[in-house]
Amino acid sequence: MATSQKLQEHFLTCTICTEVFDNPCTLVCYHTFCRKCVVNYTKTKPEAISAKSLQCPFCRKMTKVSSPERPIDEWADDVKPSFVIQGLLDSFGPGCKDTKNCTCCHREGETTPATVWCSVCDDALCDVCARAHSRISSTRHHDTTALTSEAIIPRKRNIKCKEHKDENIKFLCKDCKKVTCHTCCVIYHRKCESVVTLESELPALKSQLLNKKETISKKQIQMEAKVDAVKVNVVSEKDRYARMEHDIKSFGNNAREKITLMENKLLNELKEVSEKHIEQLTADLKSVEISVQMYRQQTELIDQILQSECDMDVYEMYQGCEAGDMDAIEDEDVKKRGRIARIMFKQNEDMLSRALDDLQLGEIDVQYDGMVNLEATPVSQDTSNMLDLKAAPVLQDTISVKVAGDQINVYPADVTVLPVNGLDTVVVTDCNNNSVKSFYTKIKQRHHSKLQLGSRPWGISRLKHNQVAVTVMHRRQIVTVEVNPDLVLLSTITTSKQYWGITSLTPSTLAAGSERCVDILDMRGNVIKSMNAVGSGKEIIHTPGFLCTTRTGNILVSDSGSKRVLCLTADGDVVFTYPTPGRTTLGYPHGITSTSTGDILVTDFNQHNVVHLTESGQFLRNILTADGGVSLPRGVCVDGRGRVYVCNYRSGEIKVFSFSNTV
Repeated sequence: MATSQKLQEHFLTCTICTEVFDNPCTLVCYHTFCRKCVVNYTKTKPEAISAKSLQCPFCRKMTKVSSPERPIDEWADDVKPSFVIQGLLDSFGPGCKDTKNCTCCHREGETTPATVWCSVCDDALCDVCARAHSRISSTRHHDTTALTSEAIIPRKRNIKCKEHKDENIKFLCKDCKKVTCHTCCVIYHRKCESVVTLESELPALKSQLLNKKETISKKQIQMEAKVDAVKVNVVSEKDRYARMEHDIKSFGNNAREKITLMENKLLNELKEVSEKHIEQLTADLKSVEISVQMYRQQTELIDQILQSECDMDVYEMYQGCEAGDMDAIEDEDVKKRGRIARIMFKQNEDMLSRALDDLQLGEIDVQYDGMVNLEATPVSQDTSNMLDLKAAPVLQDTISVKVAGDQINVYPADVTVLPVNGLDTVVVTDCNNNSVKSFYTKIKQRHHSKLQLGSRPWGISRLKHNQVAVTVMHRRQIVTVEVNPDLVLLSTITTSKQYWGITSLTPSTLAAGSERCVDILDMRGNVIKSMNAVGSGKEIIHTPGFLCTTRTGNILVSDSGSKRVLCLTADGDVVFTYPTPGRTTLGYPHGITSTSTGDILVTDFNQHNVVHLTESGQFLRNILTADGGVSLPRGVCVDGRGRVYVCNYRSGEIKVFSFSNTV
């Protein structure tokens, strides 16, 4: 019984009374005490009584009482012990029975080794008592088990009725789904149709438990498989993070190497010209030193002539000085052109600062469960990993773009969705109220943010996981906005043209649509390349009002002027046009987006629908129409939950449609 004693000392002892648990209860903090002990402790805590709770002596955490109207002494009656504690008490507590000696003989004051165990009588029996047990009509059918070695047999729990405290719980009312004592059956359940003994119901209960066990076992197997998968994922993610770290260091080293090369080039150039300059200065020094020596000799010669008594010597020296013979000794190299006068290092700190600001090794993009998957897609592109465009559309939500402070009707032009801090954030341009707005739901409450721009915004494109770029046409500006998910203006870029549609190609370049062209811009608004595609010898870009970037890095242009969709490479080559020249099936194309699978969605403003094209520009179907709630649609985008967002221009709403079984 050493094991039983150790368990009682370490796990089955109440820390308040330091005795083995007597009628224990486990509080919400998972600390266990005797019911009487925890009630007595709670009586000393007025704050616990006021809160109608039992207070834990260890952690002071409160456990709400289910029936606070009852006397305090009964507050712990409904608080059951944990399965572990109760199981240990049943198996190793003071009331557990060992099988060493016969129970019947022990009652007579004798000690006889037991040989069998009767699970019905809950008794250990010796050979003599076992034979008598098998002859008695009421017990001869009991199941007995031979005891071949010492074993600990858990005692049967006799649960007392809360109301009739001297009676055991023996019955089950199926109608009320309550266990009761005999008296409760007579008083409260005599009109119930199905009252049975717990013993008779045990087979059915055990069968249900077996089914539960089977279900739990399957879940356990699934969880174990998931654990294995997560372990494998942990290893693979660690390897991937190591590769990412290596890539970041590699990019950093490459940038440093380029800077070092530029530094060495400047140093070598400085060395070359400085050495040449020093050589010239050294030659000048020698020439000047020779001149000084010559002048010294001439002055000495004049001194000698002046002391001479020969008149002719004086006269000849005078004639030589007058003729300039004495001055023509300067080194001709000193007068040569192309000589270095001075070397300076011109440092443009502003240009260097801008270059360092534009220098980007990449960005860390955190993806949340159920959010957009941006892996292997252009920085501006929304994706749709769960978007099934073959499924029937279902209207999931309608977001009103009108917010407090709007003076006139709202006209949403373009829209994008960003997962920011685990929140799907819808960002929309309201061209009629000169503002950008964000909408998001937090703790089941819808919130919004509004950023005034002072002029009409139009196109919008995602730059980073929490940044967008917005065109402000009439001011010839592109503004960058941080989405937190509330909106904060980051910078204003002045451009040479009015731009409508916009999309991000790389972290440092944008594509923007202006009259009859699409320009590639840097992040300072400078035009890197201007493209005007030509088809059949004619210019085919007229009014590029909406742009987006495909998964391959091409530019999709929705041109309401030419009533077509164009796909261009970054060099300006035409990949395809829809519809083909000579055919007109688009009434007034506006918003455009591309999914992670390459599918293209474009809104038709006049025909009140959203058109679905393949990646190569082939028409599939009108996936959204006026019958489904689309009216004068402009901007369109997709998110990572299988949803499509459409700007209904005239009604001032964003319609949200689901195309998958996962919403």
